[in-house]
Amino acid sequence: MFAVLKTGGKQYKVQAGDILRVEKLAADAGETVQFNDVLMLGGDAPVVGAPFIEGAGVQAEVVEQIKGDKVIKFVKRRRKHSSKRTVGHRQKLTLVKITDILSSGADKSGIKAATGSVSAAAVEAGAPKKAAPKKAPAKKAEAPAADAGADDLKKLSGVGPALEKKLLAAGITTFAQIAAWTDEDVAAMDEKLSFKGRIEREGWIEQAKELAKG
Repeated sequence: MFAVLKTGGKQYKVQAGDILRVEKLAADAGETVQFNDVLMLGGDAPVVGAPFIEGAGVQAEVVEQIKGDKVIKFVKRRRKHSSKRTVGHRQKLTLVKITDILSSGADKSGIKAATGSVSAAAVEAGAPKKAAPKKAPAKKAEAPAADAGADDLKKLSGVGPALEKKLLAAGITTFAQIAAWTDEDVAAMDEKLSFKGRIEREGWIEQAKELAKG
């Protein structure tokens, strides 16, 4: 009796006692594995699967893990400075000995299935990538809010919303504060507001005195 099995993308015709080299399996020497992808069973009553035969299996003992013959790949490029490259490769294989062919009941045998050995890097490469967690948008620094008793500083000539925020941030909230500024205060505020000479040019102190009265 013989069987045609599939493993590692290839098909093999085997019978009990055969020694077979297959693509590397995830098994150690001495272990018994079972090939469950059986395409055909031959003998007195041949059976052909569609594509595999349900319940059929081929059991084998792992003899050892080996490497195939070195394959040399030589590349020579014309008209590109005569460059050439030589690459060597040895395929990892598993040597197994066929011990038994089961026409039925293989799915209940309890023998470890013969599966290929896939590297962790390959598994990771084939796995769907998880979306990176979205970062919460950075909160914008809130502008200092005017106190309940603060004056509308935008009434001063040349003071808009942006400049008002700077004044509030500096602790200036009322016209009375501006009306009481000294020369030193004006010089200090010129530096903070980056508008040197604007306070005197726009006459903020005089405006503040009038607005404070009203």
